[in-house]
Amino acid sequence: MIHLPVLIADLGLILAAAGVITLLFKKIKQPLVLGYIIAGLLVGPHIKIIPTVSDYKSITIWGEIGVIFLLFSLGLEFSFKKLVKVGGSSSITAIVKVLFIILCGYLIGIAMGWNNMDSIFLGGIISISSTMITIKAFEELGIKHKKFAGLVFGVLIVEDLVAILLLVLFSTMAVSQQSAGPEMIKSILKLSFFLVLWFLGGIFLIPTFLKATKKLMNDETMLVVSLALCLVMVLLADKAGFSPALGAFIMGSILAETTQAERIEHLTKSVKDLFAAVFFVSVGMLINPTVLIEYALPILFITLVIIFGKILFTTLGALLAGQPLKTAVQAGMSLAQIGEFSFIIATLGVSLKVTSEFLYPIAVAAAAITTFTTPYLIKLSEPFYQFLNDKLPKKWIDGIERYSSGTAGITTLSDWRILLRAYIFNTIIHAVIIISIILLAARFLNPFIANQLDFGSNSTIISVIVSFILMSPFLWALSIRRIQKTAYSHLWLNKRYTRGPLIAIEVFRILLGIFFVGFLMYEFFDTWVAAMIALVLVVLVMIIFSRKLQSFYTKLETRFMLNLNARENRTPNILPWDTHLTEITVAPESELVGKTLVDLKIREQYGVNIAMIERGKINISTPNRDERLYPYDKLLVIGTDDQLANIKPLFEGIVDETLVSIPMEDMS
Repeated sequence: MIHLPVLIADLGLILAAAGVITLLFKKIKQPLVLGYIIAGLLVGPHIKIIPTVSDYKSITIWGEIGVIFLLFSLGLEFSFKKLVKVGGSSSITAIVKVLFIILCGYLIGIAMGWNNMDSIFLGGIISISSTMITIKAFEELGIKHKKFAGLVFGVLIVEDLVAILLLVLFSTMAVSQQSAGPEMIKSILKLSFFLVLWFLGGIFLIPTFLKATKKLMNDETMLVVSLALCLVMVLLADKAGFSPALGAFIMGSILAETTQAERIEHLTKSVKDLFAAVFFVSVGMLINPTVLIEYALPILFITLVIIFGKILFTTLGALLAGQPLKTAVQAGMSLAQIGEFSFIIATLGVSLKVTSEFLYPIAVAAAAITTFTTPYLIKLSEPFYQFLNDKLPKKWIDGIERYSSGTAGITTLSDWRILLRAYIFNTIIHAVIIISIILLAARFLNPFIANQLDFGSNSTIISVIVSFILMSPFLWALSIRRIQKTAYSHLWLNKRYTRGPLIAIEVFRILLGIFFVGFLMYEFFDTWVAAMIALVLVVLVMIIFSRKLQSFYTKLETRFMLNLNARENRTPNILPWDTHLTEITVAPESELVGKTLVDLKIREQYGVNIAMIERGKINISTPNRDERLYPYDKLLVIGTDDQLANIKPLFEGIVDETLVSIPMEDMS
């Protein structure tokens, strides 16, 4: 008789349980994540009604793979450029909310008599809202096009990055068993360094690789290559001392900038869904029902803090960022839940053995409750705003409106601010590249030349020469390159007292370049020798080879920017996975009623196509340009998610008429 491995039997059991439970949850229109957790509870060791998993350790490993692919998919949706585009409002809102909720969670834990690590992890667990749950709720309620939805999505993008930072910080704290300031600062600097390095290297190399192999990439090879890149970055993150989840997230965000992003997301979705299901089932398996009963009051209290705390502090953050009261309240009530990152943070505490047994099931229970309440809170957000608008003193409402209008008018930046921002950005980027070249040369290149190529004592000279050649273009950009020429010229020519600070900045840049060359020399020579060689090399190279360095650097920068902007600059091409057919009903109050398709110019203005009009029992396929729209017409419209989100309010009559330009018929 052939022996069936326990892992296969366990996998079959959890997928069968997950399949049955999620079908039920699909039927009752509840989030599938909750179904997976309940399935895990049923097949876990604490409930004996049905067969239970035998080899829990193997399932845990599968769950860890699930976390990797879940973070990879979140990275594909993240994109660092999106983070830049969301602007100050989303960043301020997210930071205010996260900081205050972490503080609340910590104080609640201490007040309940929990130890320091449990309280810190509780703050992290309840601070991050669920991207999956929020987006799903928005899609089901059909409100992705609303004004406040843009703020919510921006906050979620910022929170994704904050969650990654929390994973790194909590890992550091767990190892040191304390919140030591120097260790925290060191971890943040280390994370920042590697984030910049991996992003720069990834954007420079990976899009070029995908472009070169495009003709060889069918769906199968693209899937394999994408997952391989993900796991390679996971390995690099682990070697650098970070969590595997960070590596997966970074690779996803790098691939999100390529022209193949939608295709990769489409191909990896099934893999992500499978392993994410196993992860959420493994989450459910850790829940002990007796703990839930024992800690029922803390669960209820923490859930109330999540809901009301997030509503309060998200609203406060949005108001501070200059958002109107209505937008702030709607955003606050949309983000009053916890989800996937909370599970990952709780799992981190369990895996590192630094949190108590009760914290994990409390987090899962609070997540389950807030997942149920999210759609209802979103629906109640507008009535609640009306209630506040009626009850709050009029001078408060007027003050909020004046503040919002005032911040909206702040759109211009001074020349100094533009210049300093550009200099700081330029310094950070090139300093990271130069430091990475120096460290790679000292730790890998020099030993390789000395031992593998058998150059002996000459390996030091060769390593220094190679490193300096590699560094030279970036040293030129760091120290000599002219940045923001227009702002610089305005300050130099028009401001009497700005020339001194400008000269000081330029001197500082040159000294910084000398310092980095000295750092390279110091890795191989004595301090005095290093300083002298550095000074001579910088002066000679920057003077003699300045033009060649500029030309070479420009080529590197051009390649990088082409790769970075390739997704936006590509020729529009509707692909099977980024366009779909949807049904939209023309509301009687819509301004489009009675207009012809040629008058509306829908295709020209919004990029969508009307495939069919269903009018009662009559179907009009591919309607002609003179076809008019009537109340309750059902239109089958083809377009992308963004295009459909823009066009839908026009048909449903829920957009401000002053914002919509509709050609008027000649009434004479």
